[in-house]
Amino acid sequence: MTHRVWRLGAQVDTDALAPGNWMQHGVDVIAQHCLEALRPDFAPNVKPGDVVVAGRDFGIGSSREQAAAALRHLGVAAVIAPSFAGLFFRNAFNLGLLLLTCPGCEAIVEGERIAFDARAGTVTRADGQVLATEPIPAFLLDMVEAGGLLPQLQRRFQERTTP
Repeated sequence: MTHRVWRLGAQVDTDALAPGNWMQHGVDVIAQHCLEALRPDFAPNVKPGDVVVAGRDFGIGSSREQAAAALRHLGVAAVIAPSFAGLFFRNAFNLGLLLLTCPGCEAIVEGERIAFDARAGTVTRADGQVLATEPIPAFLLDMVEAGGLLPQLQRRFQERTTP
């Protein structure tokens, strides 16, 4: 499966992902304003399965989990960047948003169609070039596949209580 790329620069902060003046609303409203200061075309046009490819330090700023929740709500399949802010990294996986740390991703361009395999640690560009990603622990990949930490825990609880 290929995914359309939305290209962003370095140091995209959580206030750009979940603007502060919309934080009193639910994620459905916050998501409508995701990245509007940087890419006003993003929220109205992003499609489920699209990916964000960004520069280093994606998700810097506050610890607001709504930043990752807005991307997930919009259907973003993954965020690919050379590095991520620590709190954003953990919030994203807790909410089921896949992050791929890929030092070579800076070559990927806006609108390109790419494929990725998180378990294999690869991103494949439209021209066939394969870029390596840093390994992701299996428990985090399992969390993403479950839809986040809460659905994963609910599933485990259900498995243990079902005779």
